[in-house]
Amino acid sequence: MSQQDLEKLVHTFIFSRLDYCNGVFTGLCKKSIRKLQLIQNAAARVLTKTRRVDHITPVLRSLHWLPVQQRIDFKILLLVYKALNGLGPKYISDLLLPYEPSRPLRSSGTGLLSVPRVRTKHGEAAFSFSAPHIWNKVPESCRSAETLSSFKSRLKTFLFAAAFN
Repeated sequence: MSQQDLEKLVHTFIFSRLDYCNGVFTGLCKKSIRKLQLIQNAAARVLTKTRRVDHITPVLRSLHWLPVQQRIDFKILLLVYKALNGLGPKYISDLLLPYEPSRPLRSSGTGLLSVPRVRTKHGEAAFSFSAPHIWNKVPESCRSAETLSSFKSRLKTFLFAAAFN
């Protein structure tokens, strides 16, 4: 089988399953994310013919694949960007409230979102908490992107650097 056909198979059968509704994986326990990461690692090993004893991080970096946790964050942040820019559903944008400090601060016009208080771990897994929490960690240059394609590019660069540096 050619390398190009193998890449198509991996993307069709592995990543379509990993990325399908991965927005609901927010707040998933580390053990479950680890299992999904093992699937991605196995796909990378098959694609690059890397032995099981070799370290996987350089392989993922060379393929330019985001680890599973960053893929989940990417999907959440993409939903937030779309909702804030009128490209997403109204019910999602209704969950996102802009951060408005009680007095003038330098952070006033930076596109931050208000993170609601929660009392339980289950509350931290809710979209209304996790989305603003993750969004506020993204650099302002990424949050203020003019187009969806520039946002995606900047976001992937940011997440890739965070994962592999």
